[in-house]
Amino acid sequence: MKRISNQYVPHPFPYQGSKRGIAKDIIPYFPSDLHRLIEPFCGAAAISIAAAVHGLAKEVVLNDINEPLMNLWKEILERPMELADDYEKLWLEQHTDPKKFFFRIRNDFNISHQPHQLLYLLARIVKGAVRYSSDGLFNQSADNRRLGMRPNTMRKNLVGVSRVLSPITTVSSVDFRGVVINAKHQDLIYMDPPYQGTSFTRDHRYFGGIAYEDFVDVLTEMNKNNLSYIISYDGITGEKAHGRRLPECLSLEHIYLHAGRSTQATLLGTAEETIESLYLSPALVERLGHEAIRFQPSKQEHQLELAFA
Repeated sequence: MKRISNQYVPHPFPYQGSKRGIAKDIIPYFPSDLHRLIEPFCGAAAISIAAAVHGLAKEVVLNDINEPLMNLWKEILERPMELADDYEKLWLEQHTDPKKFFFRIRNDFNISHQPHQLLYLLARIVKGAVRYSSDGLFNQSADNRRLGMRPNTMRKNLVGVSRVLSPITTVSSVDFRGVVINAKHQDLIYMDPPYQGTSFTRDHRYFGGIAYEDFVDVLTEMNKNNLSYIISYDGITGEKAHGRRLPECLSLEHIYLHAGRSTQATLLGTAEETIESLYLSPALVERLGHEAIRFQPSKQEHQLELAFA
């Protein structure tokens, strides 16, 4: 398994569900012969950024069905300094009445979908948790205890991300099936789809949801095509299971990753730890060969298996 250095990894914006905190535990499962990394549900693209920083991919494909988000990504990659300037103007303008200013920018964004407005909203919203109404309008509220990432820090992160990703990255905004269908055997597809239970509900955390059965059908086809992929899908916090496990018929290698104390646990003052599931496709396991390490669940994890029963 690859050793990952403690190199600085920039991040462009906070995003709930981002794998930034455990990227160092995921990228060691990348094959040494990787050429192109594909993220069909890229969000904040934590895995692609980490892979680029550590020189693990020669090409990157970032995709998300959320078109305004991908327009923001284009700005990050192509015009980071100008985007940083626009963000700084908004950040400074908010100081007279931050709460009122946030709602004004949110209303403006829902009309114009300007990338710098989305960046400002992402920097201010509660726990980086993006929410949309049933009409597709951004409707999350601000965390009024803070004003968002400071302009100098934002500029450093935007320029840093652009520097490592811009020369090697292609951006798209299509349904994930349109991305994975074009994958090649030498590619690696990392998928972190919308959390189960957050789609097709009144919560509307994501632009589009994926039914469990439909996702399994796509994975079945990917197996038939001998594609290498990694999936972050379900997990456990304390003794509570989140999501439904992927079926055994897919023959996926299941690995536990310790993601640390959950945000909710921190807010409640408890010590509950989050354990996330990582799934490796049969083609990837074969490709890794002796590089792969099969993890045996710890005693705690074995007990938590009951949560999925």
